[in-house]
Amino acid sequence: MSIKDKNIIESPLDSTLQEDLENTALNDKVPFDKLKDSIILVTGATGLVGMQMVKSLAAMNRLKDANISIMALVRNPEKAKSIYGDLADRGDITFVQADLNDKDGIMSSVKSSLDSIRESENKGDAPLYIIHGAAVTASKMMVEMPVETIDTAINGTKNMLEVAREFGTASFVYISSMEVYGSFTEATYVTEDKMGYIDPLVVRSNYQLTKRMCENMCIAYAKEFDVPAKIARLSQTFGAGILPGENRVFAQFARSVMNGQDIVLHTKGLSEGNYCYTADTIRGLLTILVKGENSNAYNISNEDTHTTIAGMAKFASETLAGGKIKVVFDIPEDNKFGYAADTKMKLSNTKLKALGWEPCYGLEDAYRRMMASMKQLNI
Repeated sequence: MSIKDKNIIESPLDSTLQEDLENTALNDKVPFDKLKDSIILVTGATGLVGMQMVKSLAAMNRLKDANISIMALVRNPEKAKSIYGDLADRGDITFVQADLNDKDGIMSSVKSSLDSIRESENKGDAPLYIIHGAAVTASKMMVEMPVETIDTAINGTKNMLEVAREFGTASFVYISSMEVYGSFTEATYVTEDKMGYIDPLVVRSNYQLTKRMCENMCIAYAKEFDVPAKIARLSQTFGAGILPGENRVFAQFARSVMNGQDIVLHTKGLSEGNYCYTADTIRGLLTILVKGENSNAYNISNEDTHTTIAGMAKFASETLAGGKIKVVFDIPEDNKFGYAADTKMKLSNTKLKALGWEPCYGLEDAYRRMMASMKQLNI
């Protein structure tokens, strides 16, 4: 692999994110020895987690001479160029253009890129790792375009499992969500073997139900075709480097604090939130990729950041904004905003910590780092 210019850093316009990427690359608990000289395919590479995964791997190449060939699967190459800038030309990232719903297109594009890397970089025996993170994440789209949301989840995951089956993989991680657990009527400490209720007659449930189906599809491919699949159940993930247009609750609260505007809640905010800083999540995914057991699921969550939505709004208004803004409730009669049903759960991270992972950033640090990044990027 040739890095044309090692002076091209991963996020030149965002010093906070750059610090995160370099800290991840140099973290002594990241299973670097298994990743060195490998090929890693990341889907959803223009999303928050996928982008930071790609850039973290690139930082490993620059700082630790990891010689990782990074394959970033994207649907929109123009969006990818806007996110990666000059990094796209550094030499260690190959952008694979494909639509997750198009099996033939994915297989052809991946094969072409994989063959080129193995030949040009002399990596005929290099292990291939796959991190599948592409998915619809906007609640509004889940409500307004539920069929497309389902198709992207089911078809995309099946097609990526077929890639793993066809080309072989040392490890496959499917990025799932805490929403897979559904709702609990009583406060519940949720380990990976517990499941709550999901109402299939609610259109917004398509996201939760397809996550369950995709997880089971991973288990099916592991059982029938020996695909070494693992599942990462992410809590609400945020931090430095959030993308323009991000409108999930953490970004809304941050903008309210930065702009000195009251926080407006469209629910009572009783749902309990489980959060994790993005850099901690990236390290968790790499830990699962290398150390996780096949056909197992792992929560990636920082238990110390657990709070209700209303509690986090209060924290933002009082701690982050110094009491200069307040929390206002404006609750519509119907769920026109597409919010998930209230749930009362605290995600356990015991299983992942047993693999050697530890979260580094609490809720205040996570917010302040994210807001510093947002200010620098003017988003």
